[in-house]
Amino acid sequence: MNPNLLLLALCQGLFLSNNVTFIAINGLVGLSLAPQAWMATLPVAGYVAGGALAAPLVARHQRRWGRRRTFQLGLLVAMLASGLCAWAAMTRNFALLNAATLLAGYYNANASLYRFAATELVEPGMKEKAISWVLAGGIMGALVGPNLAVAARDSLSQPFAGAYLALVGIALLALLLMARIDFPSIVSSDPTAPQGRPLREIVRQPVFIVAVMGCALGYGVMNLLMAATPIAMDQCSLPFSSAALVLEWHVVGMYLPSFFTGNLIKRVGALPVMAAGLALNVVCVLIALSGVDLMHFMAALVTLGVGWNFLFIGGTTLATQAYRPEERTTAQAAVDFCVYTTMTFTALGSGALVTTGGWNAMNLGSLAPLCLLGAGLIWLALHQRASMRTQRLGIGTGLE
Repeated sequence: MNPNLLLLALCQGLFLSNNVTFIAINGLVGLSLAPQAWMATLPVAGYVAGGALAAPLVARHQRRWGRRRTFQLGLLVAMLASGLCAWAAMTRNFALLNAATLLAGYYNANASLYRFAATELVEPGMKEKAISWVLAGGIMGALVGPNLAVAARDSLSQPFAGAYLALVGIALLALLLMARIDFPSIVSSDPTAPQGRPLREIVRQPVFIVAVMGCALGYGVMNLLMAATPIAMDQCSLPFSSAALVLEWHVVGMYLPSFFTGNLIKRVGALPVMAAGLALNVVCVLIALSGVDLMHFMAALVTLGVGWNFLFIGGTTLATQAYRPEERTTAQAAVDFCVYTTMTFTALGSGALVTTGGWNAMNLGSLAPLCLLGAGLIWLALHQRASMRTQRLGIGTGLE
């Protein structure tokens, strides 16, 4: 841990405060404004769809302006988008709410790169721990986000408008912290510098494919269940304060393991940790199917959070093995584009499933992507074993 990494972890915590608040209230505000109930999670989907659309743009901006200036631009966009969300809530304008959350996706795509930027602030042998420590800053989001949503729910005449305004202040604080972080330059003015491989060559690597599967499907299943939780709990006549408590502990489950996940990956490797994350996701579904009282929601969402942590940090670590330094912005944008695209579909699907099929149907549906991820992990493990056998025989070069 160094001052730059500590400040970046704080920025990650403020980013997650924004995210958790959005998750906690966007579906409920959407439900109150949407013309049809199945459209309730459109504001959640808009946020992640905006991230998918902005990911290639953010990559270009980082290559042109560097990490810090692009991250600062993202925070300015966050302030503008949060202000527009507050105005949409006050005027009960569903279309404006969706447009504002779509705009906020630029900030989402920016801040999702904090975990990759962390690896540039430490020695190469410490990258697993750097990713973990920065993501551990998300514990702040667990504490601030749900409590902010509860405290500011009725501060203005329209529910949750005050919470959106509070996010403007959170983004401003992150902007001040970001100004003090010194990132190594990633902008090259040397025309003879290596340009890297084409993206199509990078994405064909087995290690890259499975890294993307771990990040995207792990995040997608988590988003599917988390986005629908406030609505499902409302359908079960549980108060919003209970939903906020469940989300708070869910986010603690997402980020508290980050204090040791990096060490665990360094000790046993990324694939076993990702396999453990997959198993925890299945356990989450089984708990969710067993009942719908507060403790069932709590246990399921905490287990889901820990499973996501193992999959996301493991997948991110695996992704860093698939690209060269000069390819990082392109490869990282490709990873996050896949993550946000998957999250867009799951956010849309969660609203439709939970309002039409119910909580149990949505949990059963989440087993399909989990099975696909399990197949991917087995495929890569067998591929790596075959490559190691080839290396020992001296007739190959191993996994790229």
